[in-house]
Amino acid sequence: MTSHAHTAFGRIGIWSSALSAQRAGTPEERTGIAEALAELEALGYGTVWLGGSPSPDDAAAALAATRTVTVATGILSIWDHTAQEVAARIAAVPAEDRERFVLGLGVSHGPVVKGYTKPYSTMVEYLDALDAAVPPVPGSRRVLAALGPKMLRLAADRAVGAHPYLVTAEHTAQAREELGPDALLAPELSVVVDTDLDRARTTARTMLSMYLRLPNYTDNLLRLGFSESDFEDGGSVRLLDALFALGDADRVRARAQEYFDAGAGHVALQVLTSDEDGPGLPRAQWRALAEAFGDAL
Repeated sequence: MTSHAHTAFGRIGIWSSALSAQRAGTPEERTGIAEALAELEALGYGTVWLGGSPSPDDAAAALAATRTVTVATGILSIWDHTAQEVAARIAAVPAEDRERFVLGLGVSHGPVVKGYTKPYSTMVEYLDALDAAVPPVPGSRRVLAALGPKMLRLAADRAVGAHPYLVTAEHTAQAREELGPDALLAPELSVVVDTDLDRARTTARTMLSMYLRLPNYTDNLLRLGFSESDFEDGGSVRLLDALFALGDADRVRARAQEYFDAGAGHVALQVLTSDEDGPGLPRAQWRALAEAFGDAL
């Protein structure tokens, strides 16, 4: 499925689980999220990706806090919300904001979902239900989390394209082949803005170690030529350097270009920090990256 709306994503977006309002425990934290969203918009990022299994209400809150930036879920789990619930909540968003919303959908992972079964056919049924909803959520307002060939082809046929997570530039080239030339390909790229590479790799391993327990990701990495030994101790240097952008803001820009050269139309940057209290709002790094990308945003 092609769409004239690809340009609405811009070239560079920000992916962050900390931007989901459901994670805010106090009014001050909710205000902080709203202010951060408004600043990302002002900095010129094309899309804000709400990470960490966001809800439709998270998307509605992000849309209310912004005026022009595209807001996408990255990724709403189809096991957490029915298609009818999602369609109804989206329909309740004011029309002028709804035009900026993109529903990112994913099948999550067997180890974290009770009753996980037949992910591909369940996704097909979910998309059928979104099509049948009144009003529907059309394919032109959907993207799919996709790693393997079948889900990538589904993303091209039933959505505007794919939003792969935790992938290499090599995977991006392979995904482009599966999607064809017209579908959106918007990989996530995790970055650590730190010129101390040993420290940056430690920060990256803290994040990666969680995902290396999920077969969807490790199976994909094995298909790309990595081995089980690359998964030990939070990830080998070879694996880290293939999956992450580590270094200063100019290095991040160069790494993002590798994904564009491989066929991406948009890259969603997830900024990681060494904050031991969990994901925060790395606004200083977002500013530095915006300056480094400049007009390339």
